[in-house]
Amino acid sequence: MQTLSGEEKDRSIAMLIDGDNAQASLIKNILTETGKYGQVTIRRIYGDWTTSNMNGWKETLQTYAIQPIQQFRYTTGKNATDSAMIIDAMDILYERIVDGFCLVSSDSDYTRLATRLREKGIFVMGIGKKSTPRAFVNACEVFVFTENLLSEVSKQRPSVSHKTPEGNRIASPELVALLRNAFEVAVQENGWASLGALGNHLRQLDPSFDSRTYGFRQLSSLIHAFPDVFDYRESKKKDGNTIISVKLKE
Repeated sequence: MQTLSGEEKDRSIAMLIDGDNAQASLIKNILTETGKYGQVTIRRIYGDWTTSNMNGWKETLQTYAIQPIQQFRYTTGKNATDSAMIIDAMDILYERIVDGFCLVSSDSDYTRLATRLREKGIFVMGIGKKSTPRAFVNACEVFVFTENLLSEVSKQRPSVSHKTPEGNRIASPELVALLRNAFEVAVQENGWASLGALGNHLRQLDPSFDSRTYGFRQLSSLIHAFPDVFDYRESKKKDGNTIISVKLKE
């Protein structure tokens, strides 16, 4: 996760959930993840509450104080939820009562909404499945895959590497290319880049970047896994805090 300033941590966020594209069982994890980027002051979920497929949300709504917004399906096969969510988002935007939005959906219909909100200088994060269209992912400042929020420790994760017969770890070309590009932006004149800056630029290059996607809880652990790619050092500041820096090897 990127390093946040005190002002960013204090930002107020409106969480708007597409009930047709979200899982009730993950709401605690979703709220926890969103809380890393600010305080969730508005919590709304949209759907047709007259249908049986929304029954699983009822207990969750009470537990986490989420306001259900009714949206009838006027036409079979048409999703009216996105229209209601988009209208509410624009109303909230112009009321200027929040500093950011969290859009919980895997639907590409929210791509333009995310873009419009960011055009207004508003922080936008998205939460959805890995199958979410790339256009929606890239329209957000941060995008978190729900698969990374699952608590099951036995869940299989994609590997960042494979082992050669000699047992040496080789990073996947795609991941290394992303890390290299972020490092080139974050690197200082001394040839080193702080881990925090590296994480920030990784998010800018790929809003869905998450160490958990590759099986590591933290970016530092991911970097540690590839000593043939990065040098890694820790230093103490006068206030006792530790600064982690990385350097790309030739």
